[in-house]
Amino acid sequence: MKQLIDKLRTEHSLTREEYKALLSGRTEELEQYARELARQVTVLNFGTDIYIRGLIEFTNICKRDCYYCGLRRSNTLCKRYRLTDEEILACCENGYHLGFRTFVLQGGEDGGFTDDELCNVVKEIKKRYPDCAVTLSVGERPREIYQQYFDAGADRYLLRHETADEEHYGKLHPAGVSLQERKQCLWDLKEIGFQVGTGFMVGSPYQTVETLCSDLLFIEELKPQMIGIGPFIPHKDTPFGNEPAGALDLTLFLIALLRLAHPFALLPATTAVGTLAEGGRELAILSGANVVMPNLSPNMHRKDYSLYDNKLSDGAEAAEARDALDARLARIGYQTVTARGDYQEV
Repeated sequence: MKQLIDKLRTEHSLTREEYKALLSGRTEELEQYARELARQVTVLNFGTDIYIRGLIEFTNICKRDCYYCGLRRSNTLCKRYRLTDEEILACCENGYHLGFRTFVLQGGEDGGFTDDELCNVVKEIKKRYPDCAVTLSVGERPREIYQQYFDAGADRYLLRHETADEEHYGKLHPAGVSLQERKQCLWDLKEIGFQVGTGFMVGSPYQTVETLCSDLLFIEELKPQMIGIGPFIPHKDTPFGNEPAGALDLTLFLIALLRLAHPFALLPATTAVGTLAEGGRELAILSGANVVMPNLSPNMHRKDYSLYDNKLSDGAEAAEARDALDARLARIGYQTVTARGDYQEV
């Protein structure tokens, strides 16, 4: 099995059967081997620098009804909110003074926050902070809308595909949505010129080794600049509220495989991995992750952006607690840097 890890390290690609063999035959020894190799690759390409992104969750209103998400339209217990343009810009001002040079505007698919309004916000951020990158994560849109975002100055776009298997996708979403449409959005974003991020949940209901192989192969095909994966964590007010969470060890193993396959990609240590286990973020970094995304959203709304139960939003997850984050990373030999952290392939 170790020879497959070595092959991935040198060739950055495996066949479906090879990925299947790795995932089916993984042992603790194999996991440790992959994670250590991935850590070495990350240090080789990025040193011990960790890029920070300021996350602004500007609306939790969403027209989608995904079975796994606490923001789903049918969740009447969710306390809804939408930030004003001024509130978003105030978050950016705070973040800039804290040393953030990338702002991630994330929200549900909220028709009440218009595309024109979002474009105007992006333009204003770029006007005030020309040395900063703007990342958007607002779901599926027509190609012409993505083009408008890009023309307004947005640099990056995050759109996790969640699963690359058509049948599995249908089990996680209600009728009327399509994996092919989601994939087409990602191809559109790449063609327009965005730095593109995708990813998937680890341990979501009905996931199998085969569906995970599809995820890894799709990411190989897409070649995104950013890859965000994290464990599935249930939300009590969704159809999957009683399902078990994804496993930390499998998540870390997959982060390592993705690092070996994509040595220059930007891989976040996600909030979900930190929520799942104390020290989870640090373990993700030691497995190949090199990005963290502390929360810049207004305090009063952080708990309302409840994608899953017990989602972290304070402590070292909070942007204003960067000192605490720096201290935690220093203990494992890493440090955050004030930089845009653009994708660069040497």
